[in-house]
Amino acid sequence: MDVHFSIGSILPIVLQSLLLSSSYGSLEPFDLLYNNAVEAFYRSEYEDVVRFMEGALSSYAEVRQSKVRCRIGCQDQHRFDSVSTDLQFFDVVLKRASCQNECIEEKVGTQSMHKVSEDVIQDFNRRIPYNYLQLAYQKLKHSDKAAAAAHTYFQANPEHVEMDQNLEQYKALEGTDLDHFVDREARPHQRSFSAGVKLYDSGDYEGAIAMFEEALQEYYKADVECRALCLGPQRFEEQDHLLYRYSLSELISDHFTQVLYCEHECVRDLAVRPGRLSPMENYLPLHYDYLQFAYFQMNMLEQALECAQSYLLFHEADDFMTDNVEYYQETLGRDLRPREVRSWLQCIMSAEISLFSFPVTFVKALSGRTSTNCEMLREVSKGEDIECVCVSLSLCVCVCLCVCVGGPLVYDNVQLVQDSLALNGSQRVLLDNVLTVEECAELKHLTVTMAGDGYRGKTSPHTPNERFEGATVLKALQYGYEGRVPLKSARLFYDVSERARRVIESYFLLNSTLHFSYTHLVCRTAITGQQDHRNDLSHPIHADNCLLDPEANECWKEPPAYTYRDYSALLYLNGDFEGGEFIFTEMDAKTVTAQVKPKCGRMVGFSSGGENPHGVRAVTRGQRCAVAMWFTLDPLFRELERLQADEVIQALDNQSSQSHWDTSLNINPKDEL
Repeated sequence: MDVHFSIGSILPIVLQSLLLSSSYGSLEPFDLLYNNAVEAFYRSEYEDVVRFMEGALSSYAEVRQSKVRCRIGCQDQHRFDSVSTDLQFFDVVLKRASCQNECIEEKVGTQSMHKVSEDVIQDFNRRIPYNYLQLAYQKLKHSDKAAAAAHTYFQANPEHVEMDQNLEQYKALEGTDLDHFVDREARPHQRSFSAGVKLYDSGDYEGAIAMFEEALQEYYKADVECRALCLGPQRFEEQDHLLYRYSLSELISDHFTQVLYCEHECVRDLAVRPGRLSPMENYLPLHYDYLQFAYFQMNMLEQALECAQSYLLFHEADDFMTDNVEYYQETLGRDLRPREVRSWLQCIMSAEISLFSFPVTFVKALSGRTSTNCEMLREVSKGEDIECVCVSLSLCVCVCLCVCVGGPLVYDNVQLVQDSLALNGSQRVLLDNVLTVEECAELKHLTVTMAGDGYRGKTSPHTPNERFEGATVLKALQYGYEGRVPLKSARLFYDVSERARRVIESYFLLNSTLHFSYTHLVCRTAITGQQDHRNDLSHPIHADNCLLDPEANECWKEPPAYTYRDYSALLYLNGDFEGGEFIFTEMDAKTVTAQVKPKCGRMVGFSSGGENPHGVRAVTRGQRCAVAMWFTLDPLFRELERLQADEVIQALDNQSSQSHWDTSLNINPKDEL
């Protein structure tokens, strides 16, 4: 039989085979394999779907591991040990970059072949390939492999109803057992941690110890790999490269600033379970907490003491763990050092560090590179109150950022009462004299005359034992324009909220504008005759931008929570009532870590996440009034009514009495506190 080939038809095939052949020294790009698998799926060629998709997953994993191995190896080969000048530092940086490029290309081929779109990367992060795989394996009658693919996909997409139904069908099939339902993308450190928790809860402390120790080893291994992946080229999304004209030093500083940010995100990434948007709270320290008690149960007090000391590296002021440490020390008759948590934590303890300064707004910029310790840094910073935190380690180089504990308070009369340390938490502050006595009285009178709506129109949204009323800035200005309340008082409401915003933005050293997300003048009034034997709260324990889960000790940053809120503040107008204390708690929503008694001009500010669960004790007599404010760093979520109020104020400032008002505005406050 004569077979005729055209050069035009065979050339692309030859070129593609040469380009993709592993024998040619290249790894097949996973995005190309992924695309081939999807096309085969829509042609119902399921064997090709499996071949291409499994190849894509294998290629994706190999590219990742090659980058990790090469970057760690090149770091070890080109060290900073003997670097003493800026030129030597730059020389090591460039040699590392060259080493990494050569190593990676030797293992996977030309790196440009493996540059893929963000869409493809997101598909792999969301485990979309496993959805195609389970359908293909199902068609090919490989129920065991289909079950594994379906289970792997479902772990990251638990809301997928159809996949849930498929899994139930696989479980009912003959020849399929529970061993087939494995998560092919399971993260070893999370798998071991979960197993350890189950054994711990069942009372098997010996088994729990083994699993938690394994989880720690896997965690630190994953941490090293994650940080190694941060060492490659960075994206300057906010920079226009055509107009980028900075010096070499500034370019390198910008690069390492983004590397630091990426490494910081590793802590979050390693604590995020598949299918979740927010990390497990206090994830790494919990390993040492579980271990210290498990070792105690096994009467292994030396190991228990070491783990308790290690836990205190993360939470130095934890009273419960401090008591445990004292007990172990007294029982053993001696003290022991913490276990070697990781060298980047040890660097904090030793304070012997190598400092790189980056031009970030909140960083204390110190020129050049120098070997120093925290005391010397304080001298350089001319006595300013700073906190030195070691945030990154590249094998031999520890990068230390010196961050101001608290920024200026903007207004001379405002006084710092308690900082985060005194309030037993993080990102917390208590201030006095934000308002004068006269301003408190005027705003308190404004609340009485307005008698505003409660949360979503409900007069008792949080407890049936109190009446809740509130008003927004725009509503107050509208009432002022109509003559129903003094316009001067409505303007004061606007001004003091802006004053509070500026103080919070300055104190927490935010390097971008803080926008209002919602502003509410609120009063809680105890209902007479309903206060006997109360055991409820005026407002239950919650967090402002995530869904608090006390049972799991986690806070899920997911809808319907106001996930865009970044900071919160309560500015109190009075203290002549009983109860009504503001409280911070642990994630369990029970353990109170700090309490604030409201009074005129006092303001409590804090970050809005799961690190700051809070609530309000029952108001048992009188009326408690405050200006409640929530802020966001994302301008897309600015409060619409605030923008309208800005326009009104601008009009008033321009002495324009002809402003057009929409008196039919349906203002429905959405108070969160």
